[in-house]
Amino acid sequence: MSVLASGSKGNCTVITAAGTKILVDAGLSCREILRRMALAGEDPAELTAILITHEHLDHVAGLAVLARRLNVPVFFTEGTHRAWVRMTRPKQTMSYAKWLDMMQREKEARAVATANDHAPAHTVLALMAAGISAAAEPVDSEVDGLSSAESMEILAEAAVDPDEACEPAETKAAAKADPAFLPAVEYFRAGQHFSIGAIDVNPFTIPHDAADPCGFVFHARSESIRMAIATDLGYIPPNVKMALKNVDVLLLESNHDLEMLKDGPYPWSVKQRVLSRVGHLSNHAAAEFLLKDYDGGAHTIVLGHLSEHNNLPELAKLAAEQAVGNRMSLLGNKIVLALQESPLDPICL
Repeated sequence: MSVLASGSKGNCTVITAAGTKILVDAGLSCREILRRMALAGEDPAELTAILITHEHLDHVAGLAVLARRLNVPVFFTEGTHRAWVRMTRPKQTMSYAKWLDMMQREKEARAVATANDHAPAHTVLALMAAGISAAAEPVDSEVDGLSSAESMEILAEAAVDPDEACEPAETKAAAKADPAFLPAVEYFRAGQHFSIGAIDVNPFTIPHDAADPCGFVFHARSESIRMAIATDLGYIPPNVKMALKNVDVLLLESNHDLEMLKDGPYPWSVKQRVLSRVGHLSNHAAAEFLLKDYDGGAHTIVLGHLSEHNNLPELAKLAAEQAVGNRMSLLGNKIVLALQESPLDPICL
């Protein structure tokens, strides 16, 4: 497992086993993902697939450009793919001037139709022959391709890679016609395992405010090693607790300190969202899981998705270490912190 980035500004992790390399999420620009893969010793040319947890921008910002550049398939749930496509394609809006023009044309067309209804038959035939009947009158339905949503503006900036050479020329035309164009799309369903090369993937539903969010357990069949990713969840329900048993590496969310969040700079509506059961996992909730439901078998526990404004690395690590308690050893339960600014050293088993 190579955690390239983890946090509210972007998330990317590489899982590799027996010649199969999977990128989980693409929350940075294409250029930055490639740079961090190089820093972590991961060859982008060896990438087998991209796997998406959910459609929020910090997990998909560089997805389209990266997938097109590397020509690799992208795995979504159908709900996540639909939500991503809606978010990626520009929304079509109509200016007030064009709306008035369209209304005027429709009014004129209705007037012509009404006049035809009351005109003698020979007059209607003459008008039709002249090509000026209502049926021949064009109605301009062109709209401005504008987006008023702030998230669309952010997504557009993220989707345009700073390095124009990042995307192959042959895909630029298709991307211009459809920003959501991908080389290949594969669907999976939460609760139904599937395989990508030498790795078995077990997706599980997580509670988060997205269309169809998932966490994953990866099983390297040749080595009998299991690695799990569970971030962006408001709480840990029974199905997640069950999925996270018998894993050798666990990437677990430890997003915020409760007191820092309550006293922090976020608006109250955002604080409510983060604290909700479809928000993010606090240090306390992560520690409670490690204390009561964690089976103690992981070689490494990675604490991820730490909030820049509402957490401190020291607080997250202390809470987790206290929860694990006397199970800490040189051989297992090592706790490390995933970073936003730089990749972690690869965790190799």
